[in-house]
Amino acid sequence: MPRGFYKELVKMLSDAGCTFVRPGKGDHEIWYSPITKRNFSVDKGTTNRHLANRNLKDAGLSKAF
Repeated sequence: MPRGFYKELVKMLSDAGCTFVRPGKGDHEIWYSPITKRNFSVDKGTTNRHLANRNLKDAGLSKAF
């Protein structure tokens, strides 16, 4: 069974000051990053490390997975 990155990703985003804005379409969420001052989407079913790292990049953070 694939390992999910969602819990770790959300913890890292929250620790960096990112905030949940609203639910998105399907199983996505919209988050806000104070670093980039932009909204970005996070997939609740993230099982791909490349996608998890892309979310971190969108938030202005470095790769962690």
